[in-house]
Amino acid sequence: MKLEIVTPEAKLLNSEVSSVLVPGVTGEFQMLNNHAPIVSILVNGTVKFKGDAVIIEDAYQDKFTKQDDQYSLAINSGTIEMKDNKVIILAD
Repeated sequence: MKLEIVTPEAKLLNSEVSSVLVPGVTGEFQMLNNHAPIVSILVNGTVKFKGDAVIIEDAYQDKFTKQDDQYSLAINSGTIEMKDNKVIILAD
């Protein structure tokens, strides 16, 4: 599935991933390929995602951490939409 992470400053990521874990209002939740459509609010926490060929814009590499095959990005808040195997995160 395709993952886009966008902040007010720039698009940080536009890449293929296999899973996305986000901090929702009532707790973390995960999306995998072919997940049902969803729109949700995100709270302060960490967006985590996995993928074989993740491409992060060079200027924003320092915002992400990587442990094993999982990438992480700290956010303050945001929204997420999953539709047609595409995840868009608008984050602060």
